[in-house]
Amino acid sequence: MTIDVHLSAVGVDLLAAGRFQDALAPLRLAVSLGDTAPATLLNLAIAEDRAGDRDRGRRLMRQVAVRLPDWDEPMLRLAESLRAAGETMAAEEAYGQVLDLNPSRPEALIALGGLLLMRGQGEEARTLLIRCCGVAPDNAEAWNTLGLTLRATKAPSPALTAFVKAQTLRPGCLDYVLNGVEITLDAGESDAELARLTVACGQDPLNPAIQLGRGMLLERLGRRPEAIDVLEAAAALTPDMVVPLRLLGGVLARSSQVARAQQVLRRVSELDPDNPQVRNDHATVLIRLHRHAEGRTILLDVLDRHGPDIAILCNLANATACLGLQEEAVAIARRAIGLDPRAVLPRRALCNTLPYRDATTGAELLAAMRDCSAVLPRVAQPPLGNNPDPDRPLIVGLLSGTLRSHPVGWLTVAGVETLDPDQFSLICLTQNAAPEDPIARRYRAAARGWIEVDGLNDAALTAVARDRHIDILIDLGGYGDAARMPACANRLAPVQIKWVGMQAHSSGVAEMDWFLTDRWETPDGFEPLYSERLLRLPDGYVCYSPPPHAPDVVALPALTSGFVTFGCFNNLAKITPRVIETWAAILRRIPDARLILKTHQLSDGPTADRFLAAFASLGIAGDRIEPRGSSGHRAFMGQYGDVDIVLDPFPYSGGLTTCEALWMGVPTITLPGEIFASRHSASHMSNAGLPDWVAGSVEDYMDMAVARAGDLAALADLRARLRDQVRRSPLCDAPRFGRGLGAALRRAWQAWCVETSPPMPGHVQSRNVWK
Repeated sequence: MTIDVHLSAVGVDLLAAGRFQDALAPLRLAVSLGDTAPATLLNLAIAEDRAGDRDRGRRLMRQVAVRLPDWDEPMLRLAESLRAAGETMAAEEAYGQVLDLNPSRPEALIALGGLLLMRGQGEEARTLLIRCCGVAPDNAEAWNTLGLTLRATKAPSPALTAFVKAQTLRPGCLDYVLNGVEITLDAGESDAELARLTVACGQDPLNPAIQLGRGMLLERLGRRPEAIDVLEAAAALTPDMVVPLRLLGGVLARSSQVARAQQVLRRVSELDPDNPQVRNDHATVLIRLHRHAEGRTILLDVLDRHGPDIAILCNLANATACLGLQEEAVAIARRAIGLDPRAVLPRRALCNTLPYRDATTGAELLAAMRDCSAVLPRVAQPPLGNNPDPDRPLIVGLLSGTLRSHPVGWLTVAGVETLDPDQFSLICLTQNAAPEDPIARRYRAAARGWIEVDGLNDAALTAVARDRHIDILIDLGGYGDAARMPACANRLAPVQIKWVGMQAHSSGVAEMDWFLTDRWETPDGFEPLYSERLLRLPDGYVCYSPPPHAPDVVALPALTSGFVTFGCFNNLAKITPRVIETWAAILRRIPDARLILKTHQLSDGPTADRFLAAFASLGIAGDRIEPRGSSGHRAFMGQYGDVDIVLDPFPYSGGLTTCEALWMGVPTITLPGEIFASRHSASHMSNAGLPDWVAGSVEDYMDMAVARAGDLAALADLRARLRDQVRRSPLCDAPRFGRGLGAALRRAWQAWCVETSPPMPGHVQSRNVWK
């Protein structure tokens, strides 16, 4: 072997090993010594291109193509270089030249088909890929790309067949398996595919790709506990691979096992520390665990390293709001909108942060909600066939990811389970099911149907809801975590109602017909602030279910401590700078008073220190403010025993926390505003018979706090009788609430029946309110 041939062989070996820079020297030297064979020149061209000098590499490729015009390899390599650089149109032309020379070249058929698919030329791509599968039936990537093309051209069953063929040829390729899982439900072959994957797992139990596919299909089918077991087994087979762990972490994050999800995703971040999406997943789980400061730190670092990203900015807006930085959170959400004004996620983030910001008006929030509704994806649906009989029994659907021990559960289950069963049948469309949860068990007992929709996209959820012939759909999620309100844009039922669950204000969704409310939440004149008609209940808009584990009420602590202790156990997102200024002014007027702040976020030392510093800047010493972090629910309730008076935040007031404080004998001073979220406590206090604790202005709020703190005898008397008063009030009277709710649902249904019937001459139906 001559020296130039030896050098060329060394260069080829280095190329094959992916060591492109190292391959340059021997290949250049071989050429300089006289080895100008086309193969050597083409290998040098590939090395130059892959090592970074694209122009030099492409010149060599073209020279070889001119020298051997019938050889398709130089043009193929040129096409690959162009595609890698994002020069897609030039790449398409080059691949076309390859196929002119060799119409059966699989690499060109696959690559050109993929490029055509990317720019929406699905039919042309399909023709090329069918040809490729015919000439190269053992090429797994050809079958996979054909599957992608068939999926894009709305042929789900043939697409699944193609993906399964690709899997058969390369059983260890995870992408092929996951592509099949993604199309299985659309193909209507979920049972058959699950059976196939189950058999394949038995035949090859050490193949993590098949295990992962089976686990993800179980997740899509709503069989989450089984899915987690299978995904855990698959991840154990590949403990240092990112994708299996990331899939497992994602499913765990959507379950109640959030702490376990954090452990898994932390490991994924360690394995792939430069992947922004992996770190975003980890931060998201930390936020769900109320470790907002940690999550925010990760997200800020990701943005600093990788630049702006919509999903990361939206998570950052959420974490920032939950740390009490409301103005900054709104600005971050608006920045995300600026990246893509037609995207839904950033508009949801704005809708979720605006209610916490001081001075947000009802009109401003309604406009943001309507802007979000305008970008929700909608698919034309056939007309609903529900019988418009105004008096027949009705099917009511509850759409929620929080039908369990959660604010939604505590505030709705008692009313729902006391609906007249002869008039209303319940179907729960639920996510994050918690079978052993006591509130979840109550919903299950009340419902005729319980459907877990975790794995369903909006189109599939729409089909499921419509197949159940639901007459009235009640959304209990809004734009919150695990929320499915966007599916309501596809009209799941003839009558759609918004109630509780991120019910900060109007939903703004054009297809949401009614908004369940009361006279305190939405007094007369508030109708223009809502896109829905207002369906006012006769008492409050919720019915509180006190937890059986709540401790007994204890005596007024001020009687033994010698000073009044104010308290607020609300999310820090609700505590604005103006709230802190107001509370500081109250503490200055009552020099010996104390304030307890208790919430999850205050478990973080730096966050607690920041709030103490805010009070210190207003002249309030640190020993007068006591930050407390998270605790179990019984302990949480018991700590109201240390509080004499609750100070409600504004503009976003307490909701469940106000009811819990009342149950523990502690009244709340509240200041309602214009938006729905600002009036929760006003509703609960009024419904419990304490309307005189509702202030009319910031000055009135402060004066009331000082006056109430100055009358310990009255506070002690109220505390001693408050639980019994609340128990007997409409706030906790489930049968009474159930009758009111049933009557309201019937009115909404009858209105739809009237509107679907030919109008009577001269008849005008109001669309703004129904009392």
